[in-house]
Amino acid sequence: METSVLDGVPVEVTDPVNSRILEVSEDRVQGFVAEPFAEIARLSGVELPTVLERIRAMLAAGTIRRVRQTLLATNLAPGALVAWQVPQERLDEAFGYMFREDPFSGHVVIRSTDAETRGSTYRLWTTVKVPQGFSLARHCEVLGAKVGAESFKLLPARALFTLGVGHVRRRGMEPGSRTDTPGDVVDTRIVELGDLEWQVLVPLKREFRVEEIRENPWAARAAEAGVPLDEFLRVARSLNERGVIGRFSTFLEHVKPSATGHRVTRYNALFHWRVPAGREMEAGKEVARHHVMTHAYWREGGPEFAGVNIMGVAHGTEKEMVLAHKEAIDRHLEEAGIPVSYTNVFWGGRSEIKPSEIAPSEYLKWCERVGVDPASMRASADETVASA
Repeated sequence: METSVLDGVPVEVTDPVNSRILEVSEDRVQGFVAEPFAEIARLSGVELPTVLERIRAMLAAGTIRRVRQTLLATNLAPGALVAWQVPQERLDEAFGYMFREDPFSGHVVIRSTDAETRGSTYRLWTTVKVPQGFSLARHCEVLGAKVGAESFKLLPARALFTLGVGHVRRRGMEPGSRTDTPGDVVDTRIVELGDLEWQVLVPLKREFRVEEIRENPWAARAAEAGVPLDEFLRVARSLNERGVIGRFSTFLEHVKPSATGHRVTRYNALFHWRVPAGREMEAGKEVARHHVMTHAYWREGGPEFAGVNIMGVAHGTEKEMVLAHKEAIDRHLEEAGIPVSYTNVFWGGRSEIKPSEIAPSEYLKWCERVGVDPASMRASADETVASA
């Protein structure tokens, strides 16, 4: 039997009880919930003590990478997908720096294409966010100088169409599986927060350690924030109503194999499409209908990426199946009367993911650590307007 270090508790995603829990805990507990583990138990039909035991065990074993309350950080901090052109001999070094040394870089991936195409020399891809009031472009200039990047391309989201994980629920999904109606558009306007809201938000978003997986998980976080629990819950619910809270989620280790060699997924594909100007919203909502998509955005690729404007991410254990899903989306766009004049796939290789830091206080610490003047990192008036 596959076991964890915690008294023989099964830790693989293939275990039937774990699958029931993960089908819920990955992406079905939306918004802020006062008792998130109890909600996972209710939705999964698994008793709460078992839910707590299994999540603790999977987190300790590395099957689950992290447990945390996510934020809709797009609404809290200016951010972008960033493509980096880095000399091949410095690619691994740049990857390591972005992952280990920059707390504002989240997903760090080395990507490649099946053939030499427009943009294929941009091998390093990261997500970057900076706290409100600071310059995303200037931050990337500093990072680029640190890693020897020859150039970089900022790809901010003009619109977000879908965002989720659900790797367990997506296993065995047939190409073309989709919702009956177009996807929703998520508002990406920046929301300004007060001091008390940041005081609550910082501990709210911190990852849970194994010993913190228990009932009433927010009591300790309220103490960390220095506010009564009732006040902590009130502020958290208010943040949820303002649209800055994402989901309470268990994030699976979906890149590296587990201790027993099992992989949740093997292929990470970034799809690119170029659709006619003026039809980006329509196309994005149609792409977002497909259950396989974990992300779908309107991003302007510019001449560096042949003018693509719709991007999305899908995962799978077999490359041929991932391509079959994309072919189904391509056919669907054609059936919907949306012309695609160019498309491409950037395959993910080496990959690491961590939450992007967004707290202004942490940015000041980073500036001191890397030796830059915080005043020089402030956003210009044009950047501030663009991020609003």
